[in-house]
Amino acid sequence: MIIMSSGPGVGGSLVKLQQLRYLVEVVEAGLNVSQAADNLFTSQPGVSKQIRLLEDELGVEIFVRNGKRVVSVTPAGQEILTLARRVLLEARNLKTAGQEFSRQRAGQLTVATTHTQARYVLPPVIVQFAQRYPEVKLVLHQGNPLHVAQEVVAGRADLAIATEGLDLFPDLRILPCYQWNRILVAKPDHPLLALEHLTLEALAQYPMITYDHAFTGRARINQAFERQGLSPNVVLTALDADVIKTYVRVGMGVGVIAAMAYDQNLDRDLRARDMAHLFEPSLTRIALRAGTYLRGFVYDFIQLFAPALDRTRVENALAAPAPNPEDESS
Repeated sequence: MIIMSSGPGVGGSLVKLQQLRYLVEVVEAGLNVSQAADNLFTSQPGVSKQIRLLEDELGVEIFVRNGKRVVSVTPAGQEILTLARRVLLEARNLKTAGQEFSRQRAGQLTVATTHTQARYVLPPVIVQFAQRYPEVKLVLHQGNPLHVAQEVVAGRADLAIATEGLDLFPDLRILPCYQWNRILVAKPDHPLLALEHLTLEALAQYPMITYDHAFTGRARINQAFERQGLSPNVVLTALDADVIKTYVRVGMGVGVIAAMAYDQNLDRDLRARDMAHLFEPSLTRIALRAGTYLRGFVYDFIQLFAPALDRTRVENALAAPAPNPEDESS
């Protein structure tokens, strides 16, 4: 039996929550103890000491070391890491449950998402949420899809909103929100805007600016060209639509962006053309950590973003087992 403690114990053997946090953070930091210490706002010797104490307490080596450098996780360490993450999740759930019943309409909601969602989709949702829950502090973490998914897995965010990357994490439970497609943005005199039927063959003849490979449905763009044996003339990739539009404005090429990233008022100097007939739609989704206790206002935020996702549907998703990759590929 492991007795958990948040501080020094009196008599008996204790594993401290702090030690488990240090262990998980070292792994999350790519086995870089210095980086883990920085992330935890503590010292590298302190992290190393606590992990050594944890290994002594459990009687096994968690890490393989080369001198003072951590190089890998032992098989026993992998098992301990899984349990440590589970214990830390339940510790967070206990704290969250207490907050829910003591201060039901106050707290913090952290949302990890991509630039496109944060800039073009979330603002009206956040305004409604802030009006409904004025005592809840809302924090946005922006990054690429893999980064925002990792934020939820690590417990640094309550939920992630993205299109790609979420399926790579078995600890996440994913719920569909809405479909979207792409548009062409160009300067008003561009020849592509005058075509009666816009085709991929025509698009491939001009310099194109679009998203980085990790972002916003880029894979769907590549697949569409590949199916027709074409290679797009991509001259620049960017992390968000605002940067893409900037370089369209200076004449580097035409832009292919998410439809919701074009604003007729703000982008009056550009013209947009629908491209839904050229590309398969993409699906924006919400990801939550399985087994997480969510506060009531988190369920409300989710339903404001995706009205079909009521509390019952979200709770069922959180309780569901991880999907079988073999089933998904069949």
